[in-house]
Amino acid sequence: APPSPRPPRGGVVFPGGARCPPPRPTDPLVALEPAAAAPADWEVAAVPEPEVYAKGVAAAVERMRRGEFDKVVLARSLELLSPEPLDLPSMLQRLARRDPDGYTFALPTAPGRTLLGASPELLVSRRGNRFTANPLAGSTPRSADLAEDVLRAATLLRSEKDLHEHGVVVDAVRRAMAPYCSELHVPERPTLVRTATMWHLSTTVTGVPADPDASALDVACALHPTPAVCGTPTGIARRVIRQTEPFDRGFFTGMVGWQDASGDGEWVVTIRCAEAEGRRLRLFAGAGVVGTSDPEAETAETAAKFRTFLDAVGAEL
Repeated sequence: APPSPRPPRGGVVFPGGARCPPPRPTDPLVALEPAAAAPADWEVAAVPEPEVYAKGVAAAVERMRRGEFDKVVLARSLELLSPEPLDLPSMLQRLARRDPDGYTFALPTAPGRTLLGASPELLVSRRGNRFTANPLAGSTPRSADLAEDVLRAATLLRSEKDLHEHGVVVDAVRRAMAPYCSELHVPERPTLVRTATMWHLSTTVTGVPADPDASALDVACALHPTPAVCGTPTGIARRVIRQTEPFDRGFFTGMVGWQDASGDGEWVVTIRCAEAEGRRLRLFAGAGVVGTSDPEAETAETAAKFRTFLDAVGAEL
């Protein structure tokens, strides 16, 4: 059965109306006490190495400054090998508890292979006479120090680079949803969403279906891939990704979700995820690169995004 509708996001409100969500302690996965991550001597291999990734970002920035394209999302992966069999149920519980307002998922993708993760990003949902999309773009790592954490959030809201990156994604979402909606509401400025490891700029786009038969999956297919996971223009960004990333993304940056017979459903972007097979985990993290991006900062952002899974399994970079 599909999950029950989510309550509206609430929580801490920042100056200007920015809002970050509270935990949802009623979620069954969150209510369960997970086993602590067992100490393990993980073997960790970066693909590509951080220095190589940074060079790829720098090359993309140079091409954007020459006017070839506007944005590309470049990813890297970590390959983890455990000396013990993987405890996937415990991993899933820890992911749900760390980000209780996220979208925690696990599903088989091949014999002996599982895709699991805790995505913060709703691609689109339909609940009766309402579509909702929640694109995220523009991010900064969280800090364990409260004052520094709030400062980073406030700085993100004023960052021209991140606001530009976010605006590119929101414009693309608006254009993709417009043919399916008789009414479309797009807020003028983004707000904030937080996870255990990151702050994200967030815009909630809502629309009224123009055709009652248009399903959540119809709109999800029209939206995918947004510039938040690929870039813009889409065709050029895809080519840059293929030229730069030395691995196959697989299900990373795809979409996962559900839909019922009436067309209601919920589809999320498969980020903050990993593929598990045998004693191996393959983690993924990406960063949106624009003409003003700094290669070291984008590399640090991917490292912070890896923490979602590294903390769940007790591993370190």
